[in-house]
Order: sequence, then C-alpha cells, then structure tokens
Amino acid sequence: MGSSPVSEEAQYAFVRSLERGLAVIKSFGESRPEQTISEVAEQIGVDRATARRFLLTLSRLGYVEQEGRYFRLSPQSLQLGYAYLSSLPWWRSAQREAERLRDRVGQNCAIGVLDRDEVVYVAYASAAAYPLMNRSVGIHLPALSTAIGRILVAHLKEEKLRTFFEKVEIRPLTPFTIVNRVAIDELLAQIREQDFAYVDQELEVGLKSIGIPIRNRGGQVVAGLSISFIGGQLAAAEVTEKYLPELRGASVAIKELLPG
Repeated sequence: MGSSPVSEEAQYAFVRSLERGLAVIKSFGESRPEQTISEVAEQIGVDRATARRFLLTLSRLGYVEQEGRYFRLSPQSLQLGYAYLSSLPWWRSAQREAERLRDRVGQNCAIGVLDRDEVVYVAYASAAAYPLMNRSVGIHLPALSTAIGRILVAHLKEEKLRTFFEKVEIRPLTPFTIVNRVAIDELLAQIREQDFAYVDQELEVGLKSIGIPIRNRGGQVVAGLSISFIGGQLAAAEVTEKYLPELRGASVAIKELLPG
C-alpha cells in the first residue's frame, strides 16, 4: 500500500497530541457508547496513562462525561459535526429536498459526501421502520458498497482515484458484495457512462439502493443522492424506471442551491 511523501514542513506542523485527542473521540460509537480508560487505550493504541490524560482533558473541555469507570461523549461533541454541516450553505435546503423526495417515493433518501474510503451522510430522510434501514446524518458507510459511494468514487479525478484504491480495504460485507478489482473498475466505467449507480444487497442482505450525482453549477460532482429500500421483487430495470426520474428531479432542485 503506497503513501505520498510528507514534506519536512508538514511533519513539523503535525500535532500528534491533537491527532490522539481526535482518535479518542472517534473511538466512541454505536457499538462502544461507553468505554473505560483501558478500552480507549486499546482502541487508539496507547498506554493506559496516556488514554487517561486525553479523557480527562476532553472531560475538562466538555466533550466527554464520566460516570464511575465509564466515559461517554457529551452533547457538546455534536458541535464538532455540526460545524461541518453549518459550513455547507446548501445543507438545510438539501435536507428539505431529501424529505420531499422521501414523501414522493415513500422510501429512505440520503445525501452523502466522500470521506476517504467511506460515505458520510450530510442529509437523511427516513421512511422505514425496518432496523436494517436505520440511518442518520453523520453515519459512515463503505463507499464501494453504496450507491452514493460508487457515484462519488466513479467521478474522482485520476490521481485521487489511484490514491483511493491504494488505501481502501475492499471487504465482502455480504455474499453479494463485489470485491474483484477488475469488476469494480468496469462498474465505475459504467456508472460514469450512465450517470447513476445501482447496488443490490452489497452492503446488507435485502437492502438495495440507487443513486445519482449532485453537481454544482459548474458541473462538478460535489455529493450524491440516493434512494434505499428493501428489495422485494423489483428488478434492476424496474428500479431504474421507478426511481431515476424522481432522483434526477431532486438533484436539479438541489443544484440550484449550490454555488458555482
């Protein structure tokens, strides 16, 4: 796995303690809502004393709460994610457009951007009660196994695409996940040509999704928009016929909100 050289100036400017502090915050999640000092130390690869210092510092700053042996993120930590969302001038309007799309099609609708080798949702409108379909703003999903992710990866420039595949770990999440690199390259070429992506049970068994790019007024792909649903009996051609016009209409509406 290759890596690009880091300049001397960049190495000097890198603050390791900040990196570790952020790693502590990121170590919490749905599967680890509360952790002991030892558990945090194991997650971020440091000794117990170091993990304790970071947790106590984050607690002093208000980002972590402590109850006995256990630490958890505080509501103040939401400010970190919200700062990104509020920096997107089109975010609130895009969320409303996702909700309108959800109401028209009766399925879950998401807007996402690429974060390294994952997709992160910046807007989400839920229409389903199925646990399989539970998502939220801020969730990260493997890019190559989602419709939004494939759209965004397919439209990466050549150098960024090469870097993406140098770093990504392609894992079989279900029996249907495509992991062969040649097959993936062919899929990405097809997506660029047809301007939409269809994913059939590659993220979770039973879950299908179709997505298209969101472009700014200059024509650059800046995000992706998708509809997700429990598969049923719909074939790929039927999914495309049913949902693609709705997706494209919503994408045009969102494009009007974006800067050039």
